[in-house]
Amino acid sequence: MDYREASVFTTTEGIDIVAGYLTERGIRGVQIEDAADFQAFLEDTSPHWDYVEEDLLRLKESETRVIFYLPENAQGGEAYNAICGGLEALRRENPAVDLGRLAVETARVSEEDWSTAWKKYYHPLHVGERLTVAPCWEEYTPGPEEIVVTLDPGMAFGTGTHETTRLCMELLEKQVTPGCALLDVGTGSGILAITGLLLGAERAVGVDIDQLAVKIAGENARLNGVEGRLELFCGDLVEQVSGTFDVICANIVADVILRLAESVTRFMRKRTETDRGSALLCSGIIEERRDEVEAGLREAGLTVDEAVNENGWCALLLHL
Repeated sequence: MDYREASVFTTTEGIDIVAGYLTERGIRGVQIEDAADFQAFLEDTSPHWDYVEEDLLRLKESETRVIFYLPENAQGGEAYNAICGGLEALRRENPAVDLGRLAVETARVSEEDWSTAWKKYYHPLHVGERLTVAPCWEEYTPGPEEIVVTLDPGMAFGTGTHETTRLCMELLEKQVTPGCALLDVGTGSGILAITGLLLGAERAVGVDIDQLAVKIAGENARLNGVEGRLELFCGDLVEQVSGTFDVICANIVADVILRLAESVTRFMRKRTETDRGSALLCSGIIEERRDEVEAGLREAGLTVDEAVNENGWCALLLHL
């Protein structure tokens, strides 16, 4: 399948607003090219440079842009049109910020080119107290008691490099107990479900609306030797799921978390004096929408027990 690379041209000040706008509309990962960052880098390191490639010098003069990818199919086309149609409203909603042109340019990228070009930037990453996420193409020797999640994310979202995934993994590390059952809604690369299994969960269920993500999650489960304990479904939210779970992860976006709140409690046990109950971990929430999301979850009968933040993103731990 080919993919559409779309660039939204903005300003340094507008990056967070544009990236948040895309995330809220289902884009599960963006790439940022900010000329201001390169200028600062060049100034800090210029005494050590004898030569700078022309391509890098052109980046210094380039326009700041936020890049995202969509499949070249009907679903991707609808998402692209909806995103473009809402950009001018974004300017009206943020009158105090210079958002730049907000023009969009596109290019076609083959799956093979896209899925391999970024690998040179992806290296082992330490998360929480014991976890390390390592790409399968790099050798990595773990330390004592270190748990290594080996990944080949391919076209799926979830490498551990984004704040939303890291925050959820940090909460997950504290919530998984030996023998527990885990549900991962919007599983992407399978990183959270696989992490839970490596931490000691007995079984996990992963759900994603993207068939390619389900395929990649299965491949990553095999890389980590947990394929026999991970059940995967392709579908919307939890329509194919049954039973109850000790831990539920939802690393998605605010609007989908609010939709999920209507049904997720039926997969949870209430906390009592003798039962710690089911834990719900929600991530992918920008700080500006945290209050709205918390209100929706409270309305569903959930209690917020912990909130963690990083770079404008928030993750929540909740119980019934």
